[in-house]
Amino acid sequence: MMRLFLDQVSQDFKEYFLIILMDQAGWHVSRHLVLPENIRIIRQPARSPELNPVEHIWDDLREKYFVNRAFLSLDAVEETLCEGINYLAHHPDDLKSLTYFPFLNVTE
Repeated sequence: MMRLFLDQVSQDFKEYFLIILMDQAGWHVSRHLVLPENIRIIRQPARSPELNPVEHIWDDLREKYFVNRAFLSLDAVEETLCEGINYLAHHPDDLKSLTYFPFLNVTE
């Protein structure tokens, strides 16, 4: 599944060279995983989710959009998730406050 995911991301962003941060979950570290030409992986130390910026996004989404809620359908869960992600997409300062780490030196 990881290979299918990376292939899809590679195609969706084929005009870019992508650097993806990953933890060391078993499906991320397979010796047989072949990376597309436009993707490189930076591996985070094992058992250190606090170093992975996306973990902070998931925490924020859970706290703001999912806490103490019960959903009647999977579609309602997906709609709520999209609402949270779209909020962050339109509020880059909020996104940066969740994901900025000094060791991630981004150049424009």
